[in-house]
Amino acid sequence: MTRTALRNRKTSETEIFVSINLDGTGETDIDTGIGFFDHMLGAFGRHGLFDLKIVAKGDVHIDAHHTVEDVGIVLGQALAEALGEKLGIQRFGHASIPMDEALVEAVIDLSGRAILAWGVSFERPMLGQMDTQLVEEFFRAFAGNGHFNLHVRQLAGHNAHHVAEAAFKSVARALRSAVSIEPRTAGEVPSTKGSL
Repeated sequence: MTRTALRNRKTSETEIFVSINLDGTGETDIDTGIGFFDHMLGAFGRHGLFDLKIVAKGDVHIDAHHTVEDVGIVLGQALAEALGEKLGIQRFGHASIPMDEALVEAVIDLSGRAILAWGVSFERPMLGQMDTQLVEEFFRAFAGNGHFNLHVRQLAGHNAHHVAEAAFKSVARALRSAVSIEPRTAGEVPSTKGSL
């Protein structure tokens, strides 16, 4: 079974292309026009062991909001497509990742129910060209369009770069666990209801 997907989305504000392989080696090719966001998405692919190609063209002359949110939308759609019927997946994932003084925890349930519970704050407004508020917007769009339950909680930290990087890495590691195949239940949907 190949767990891959290609997705495109074009609006008057952005044009986004995403390809993902859930069973990759962490090879990434990222170009969103937003340097810090590229850095975070590269870390996400590497630590999730997802092969990830993302090309985004957006109205960054206005600000980064539309591009960041729309990448989250398309990446979430690609994840949902690559997971298919979710047969044999672990379903749940958890990771706590430190980045120097920062510590961020992520917990995921690939339940089919979309929610983001966000408990992260930033002590400065910008990271390069990216407003720190957009970190939450990205994960909200990603969870919403991927149809999964995502809790992200900051346990420690004050350096905004470290906090953001710990968030992306912890979500990647939690998702890596949640999408992994459980050999004892291969071919089964991990739910007492029989569907997710």
